[in-house]
Amino acid sequence: MKRSIDIILSLLAGLVFLLPCILVAILVKATSKGPVLFWSDRVGRDNAIFKMPKFRSMRTDTPNVATHQLTQPEVYITPVGKFIRKTSLDELPQVWSILVGDMSIVGPRPALFNQDDLIKLRTEAGVHKLRPGLTGLAQVRGRDDLSIEEKVAMDREYLEQQSLWLDIKIILMTLPVITSRTGIRH
Repeated sequence: MKRSIDIILSLLAGLVFLLPCILVAILVKATSKGPVLFWSDRVGRDNAIFKMPKFRSMRTDTPNVATHQLTQPEVYITPVGKFIRKTSLDELPQVWSILVGDMSIVGPRPALFNQDDLIKLRTEAGVHKLRPGLTGLAQVRGRDDLSIEEKVAMDREYLEQQSLWLDIKIILMTLPVITSRTGIRH
């Protein structure tokens, strides 16, 4: 049932956000050199690697590491990048990943392929069995303000308590978090 809901909601989101996606794509292309989308290698269900699209918010010469691992991330952020990251507009292309089954609407955020510490802790906690999500407990409870251990604890909590009602609650909690821009550092 969860997969059916993901497909329906991702198709609806694709239609609703079509115009904003076109506008963001134009802004990204007009303000920096390089492709509109950045296809990031991410860790999915059972630790399988998949390509996850995001609107490119950083220069093309940015090292391929998590933003918090950069010594001066602001140096790499494009003119429109700060805005699309703060508003989470850079995440809109992930609707594609949901539609094709690499992601779900709700689940743990997909780790970068080289976030070995996070991958290890999630595997030990059994969280790697879940399909990663566009939003999850860690996103509504602190995002970038949480330690990796805290994120994994919340991912484990989701694994143990997952239900349609919990997914609905997380989706509803996501909206105010996005609009208030809380828990976003870069």
